[in-house]
Amino acid sequence: MATLHRTLVMRECPTAMCHAPTMLRLADGGVLIAWFGGSAEGADDVGIYLARGANGAFDAPRLIAQSDEPHWNPVLFAPDEKTIALYYKVGRWIRSWRTMVRLSDDGGHSFSEARELVPGDAGGRGPVRAKPIRLMSGEIAAPASTEDGPWRAFVDLSEDNGAHWRRSSPIAIDPAALAVEAAAVKSRIPVSEQSFHGRGVIQPTLWESAPGVVHALMRSTEGRVFRADSTDGGRHFAEAFPTDIPNPNSGIDVAQLEDGRLVLAHNPVADNWGARSPMRLSISRDNGRHFETFMDLDGGEGEFAYPAILADGGHVHVCYTYKRQNIAYWAIDMAEGRKS
Repeated sequence: MATLHRTLVMRECPTAMCHAPTMLRLADGGVLIAWFGGSAEGADDVGIYLARGANGAFDAPRLIAQSDEPHWNPVLFAPDEKTIALYYKVGRWIRSWRTMVRLSDDGGHSFSEARELVPGDAGGRGPVRAKPIRLMSGEIAAPASTEDGPWRAFVDLSEDNGAHWRRSSPIAIDPAALAVEAAAVKSRIPVSEQSFHGRGVIQPTLWESAPGVVHALMRSTEGRVFRADSTDGGRHFAEAFPTDIPNPNSGIDVAQLEDGRLVLAHNPVADNWGARSPMRLSISRDNGRHFETFMDLDGGEGEFAYPAILADGGHVHVCYTYKRQNIAYWAIDMAEGRKS
C-alpha cells in the first residue's frame, strides 16, 4: 500500500459547517468533490459546493446550488462520457425532501438549471447519498432510501441513462433482527423521530459480483451494517440481514477493485448514534462476506464521516467529512504487498 495523496480540500471552509461529500473521477485524471455547507445542517442557507482537484491540489470551492430551502447529500455520477450528473436533495424535512438533478456537458465547469428527478416525488428518488453503479446489463442502479416512518432502502433503476427511473422492491428487515429496546435520541437536525433502534436501514452502497447479482450494504439503527442481495439485477432483494461490521448509524461506501477485492469506508463503532471516529478502510477478499481492517485514515476527537470511495484500477480515492470544518481527500495504491 502506498499513499499517493493525503490533503484537505479547502484552505478555509467558506461556511460554518460542511458535510457529506461526493466524488467523481474525470477523464483527464482530475477529481470533482461536492458537499453541502451552510450555517448548520438543515438550515435554509445550506447549499451545494464544488471543488476541482488534480494531483492532490484543489481549486477554491464554489457555490453551485442554493435556494430558500436546505440542500442535502449531493451525488456526482457520469451517465456517459460527455455528461456529469449532480443529484441532491432539497427540503426542510428529510421525510419529504425532493431529488433535484443538474447536468454538465463541459466537465463540471457549468451545470444546467435544476429539475426534479421524478416530478411530484416527495421522499427521495435516485441516489440518496452513495454513488450509482453501472450494471453489466447497461442499466444504472442508484442506491436509494426513504425516511417517512420506518426507514426503507431500495434501488432506483434506469435503462435510459437517468431519464426515467423504476423502483426496486423495498429492502426489508426481519423484525427479529432489530434491537429489542427502542430509545429515542435527540438530534440536531429535523429528522422527525428517526433516531431510535428499530427504525430500519437507509443509504445503501452497491456492487455487482456477476451479471444481475447485485449486493447492498446499508447504514442501520442497530449497531451493525446490514446486507441484502439480489439475483435479478436489483429489481428484488432478499431480506436484509446484519453483518459483523459495526455501524454507529452513519454513512458507508464500498468500491470494487479490478482484482475483485472490496474496499469499505466506514466508522467501526457499534453504538446507535455513536462516535463517527475513526474513519476506517476495511477490505474483503470473499465478495463482502468478511471484512478485515486495512487502515485507519483519521481518528481521535471529532467527526470523520460520510465517506465516498471510488476505485480506479488498483487505486482508491476516498473523501469524507473532516470535523464538519473541511473535506479530507486520500488517493491510495492498493497493490498487495506494497508498503508506504
